[in-house]
Amino acid sequence: MFLYNLTLQAPTAINAAVLGHFSGEKQRQEIVVARQQYLELWRADTSTGKLQVEHSENMFCRIRSLASFRLTGGSKDYIVLGTDAGALSLVEYDAKLARFTSVQYHEFGRTGLRRQIAGQYVAADPRGRAVLVGGIERAKIVYVVTRDSEANVLVQSPLEANKTHAVCFDVVGVDVGYENPVFAALEAVYDDSVAMTRVNKQLVYYELDLGLNHVVRKWSASVSDTANRLIALPGSSDGPSGVLVCSEGFIEYRHWTGDAVHRVPIPRRADTADERGLLIVASAVHRMKGAFFILAQAESGDLYKLTVQYTADAVTQLGIKYFDTIAPASALCILRAGFLFAATMEGGSHQLFQFENLGDEIACAEYFSTDDIDGSAARFQAHELSSLALVDEVEGLGPVVRSRVLNLADEEAP
Repeated sequence: MFLYNLTLQAPTAINAAVLGHFSGEKQRQEIVVARQQYLELWRADTSTGKLQVEHSENMFCRIRSLASFRLTGGSKDYIVLGTDAGALSLVEYDAKLARFTSVQYHEFGRTGLRRQIAGQYVAADPRGRAVLVGGIERAKIVYVVTRDSEANVLVQSPLEANKTHAVCFDVVGVDVGYENPVFAALEAVYDDSVAMTRVNKQLVYYELDLGLNHVVRKWSASVSDTANRLIALPGSSDGPSGVLVCSEGFIEYRHWTGDAVHRVPIPRRADTADERGLLIVASAVHRMKGAFFILAQAESGDLYKLTVQYTADAVTQLGIKYFDTIAPASALCILRAGFLFAATMEGGSHQLFQFENLGDEIACAEYFSTDDIDGSAARFQAHELSSLALVDEVEGLGPVVRSRVLNLADEEAP
């Protein structure tokens, strides 16, 4: 007996998306999206404002995370895949062949969705010198990325940074310029022999010593038990470096230099109950020459603009302001041409917006870390799109077919 499997319709939900110059053209930005086992290359036509799927390819594995990196001095971005294959996969898009090709493939564990096998998280050094593949628990593997005499991408032997009894929630690459690459991880340490009543989460910096060729645990600091996401800030001449730690109800700036912790509350809608928590689920950082622009999205779909004031020595102020409201996204990408791509995971359409302004013209209160304000007092009134304009959308297979108003949280307002 022979079994034949044929996929009539590829998945439409997007679980990860990254932005870069994957075809090697300097003036052209593309978006690589992961649709379960499919890897696709999308392009936004800046003249018509339309999204185009240029290439779609079945990778025959479950793609769990994506990251992009560019080698020093290069003009082309490569893709790091976090999959259930138990291997590091570096992929590039070949514009001549119009397909994705494997650059490097290194196995490190068993296949499958296992919590102690790396693949749930991937992160790349902003300077393209190393990549990290992490698992939900314990496993963290760092690869040094180089090139040979013919400019082919090479990876060196893996370096382990494993920590037992540690659950990982997020991993990002920290921009430290051309110093030793640093990766930030959000971890929670547990003990099997003790019944835990609370989770002790930590922000941990792992440094790759390029001279000694090993990974060390450089710095750690306790964070809120509700911390769920990290946002890496530009460094060197473009920003203060460090990360933003997103927790339930607030966002704070942390860095290993020992700067003072700057914290801002996440503004709530005027009709939201005080006891209801609010988490950041997606974010995007757009780098410009000498400046950067940060957007963060809460689980309600509200977008927030984050501002960081800094000097040459330290961060002086962190600010947050309500920006706009769109459908909750699984990934956000800000294009250099002035577009915002919002990918959805749970169903519905993937949308492309154009920036009308940067939120400075909106009459909405902005809250700063230097202000002594209670989190419940940070409120805003949601409005129609004013800073963004919808220009295109790609329909998915998960449309909303029915809705009901229910009082699920036993609050006064359902």
